[in-house]
Amino acid sequence: MSHLYVSGHQAMAISQDERVFSVAMGERIAAVRKTHSITQVQLAATLDLSQSAMNAYEQGQRRVPVSMLPLMARTLGVSVEERIGESQVTSRKRGPASALQRHMDRISALPKAQQKFVMQVLDSVISSSGMMNTQR
Repeated sequence: MSHLYVSGHQAMAISQDERVFSVAMGERIAAVRKTHSITQVQLAATLDLSQSAMNAYEQGQRRVPVSMLPLMARTLGVSVEERIGESQVTSRKRGPASALQRHMDRISALPKAQQKFVMQVLDSVISSSGMMNTQR
């Protein structure tokens, strides 16, 4: 049996397997987002979406565009493979994320204007320590 599925402005029929996949992916997105204490509004802003669109992705009511997966994965601090439900292909460091990585994950979930401000502050601190040119 197929269902009508809204993708952008078109309604299209999808299979039950596709529907189950979309719901499961939405659940994974919501779980990781919540683990990182990121709101739907924050994630939506980072991805240049409305909160209602983000909610529709998490509920499995809309397909997440493939083109959005890399930015979403970076924002949530996971691989694209993890977003689509595949096990990690490459090896990662074991153990909890470092404090720096946790901060970077939270910064990447901020609205663009706040991200720009944080980057300006970091650039200022780094340049005042004489490290700016050697680290880039």
